[in-house]
Amino acid sequence: MDFKDSYLDFLDKLICNNTTNFDTDNKQTKSVFTFLTIIHMNPNQALWEKGDFTQIAATMRGSGEQLVSKLGISKGLRVLDLGCGDGTTAIPEARLGAQVLGVDIAENLVKAGNARANKEGLTNCIFQQGDATGLTDLKDDSFDMVVSIFGAMFAPKPFDVAGEMVRVTRPGGKIIMGNWIPGDPTLVAQILKISSAYTPPPPEGFISPMLWGVEANVAERFTEAGIRKENISFTKETFAFDAPYKPAKLVEVFRNYYGPTMNAFEAAKKNNKSQELQQELESLFSRQNISKAADRTLINANFLKVSVVK
Repeated sequence: MDFKDSYLDFLDKLICNNTTNFDTDNKQTKSVFTFLTIIHMNPNQALWEKGDFTQIAATMRGSGEQLVSKLGISKGLRVLDLGCGDGTTAIPEARLGAQVLGVDIAENLVKAGNARANKEGLTNCIFQQGDATGLTDLKDDSFDMVVSIFGAMFAPKPFDVAGEMVRVTRPGGKIIMGNWIPGDPTLVAQILKISSAYTPPPPEGFISPMLWGVEANVAERFTEAGIRKENISFTKETFAFDAPYKPAKLVEVFRNYYGPTMNAFEAAKKNNKSQELQQELESLFSRQNISKAADRTLINANFLKVSVVK
C-alpha cells in the first residue's frame, strides 16, 4: 500500500466509524499525520470538506429554526455558534437579533454560511473558520451563549472542546449542545450502525464523537472544565430531516454529499458490497419516513440536548 492509499484507508476508517480522536502511538496514525503535516491538512477539516454538507443541511432548516426559537435569544445577545455548518441555527439566531459569530472547521461551509447571511442582509452574522479544540482568537468570557448543534461533538479532544466552550462563555452565560445518541433506534445512530458493519474497526485509542450523547460523559467533560454538576441538565429531543423527495433520493444525497456516508460507500466498494449498503440504507430511510406524501421524506432523529450554565 503506497503513502496516498495508506492515508485514504485511514480516513475511511476514521469517518465511517464516526471517530476523530487518534492513538498517537499507532504506527499507521503516525504515518498519516506525517502526510497531513506535509500537505497542511487538518484531518477533521478533510472529513467535513469531503462532500457538500449544505445538501444535507437543506433538509434540517425547519428543525433548526424551531430549536433556536426555544433558546430565549433576544436582540443584541452575543452568540457563538460552534460547528455551525452553513448556518442551520446561526442564521435563525441572527434573524432574532443576536450578534452571531459562526465558527466551523470547513472552509466551504464558512463560505456558504457567509453567502446565506449576505443574501438575507444579516450584517449581525459572520462566519469564520476555526477549530473547536482551540478557539485561540476568541477572548475569555466574550459570549452570552454558545450553541453547538451536531457540531463540536465531532471535533477531537472532547475535554479541550468543553474547556474552550466554557472559557469563551461569560459568567452566568449558557452553553447549549445538541448531540446524537449512540445506539438510538432513530435515523442517525442507525446510519452509523449500518455503515460500521461495512468498515474495519477503528484503531485502538479512538474516542467516538457519539459519546457526547451519553450524559455521564458530557457531565465529566464539563465538570472538568469547572462547571458544577448541578448546572448541567439534559433532555432528549427530536430533530427532523425534511426533504421534498422520496427516501431513496435522500439516501443518494447522503451517499453523494455527506462525508461519513461517502466514505462508508468507498469502504464497501472495496469489498464489492456497495449495493448491500445501498439497500440497507434505503430500507432504513423508508421504514423511518413518516411522511404520507409520495414525494416527501420526513424522518425524526433523537438527540441529547445539553444545557450548561457557567
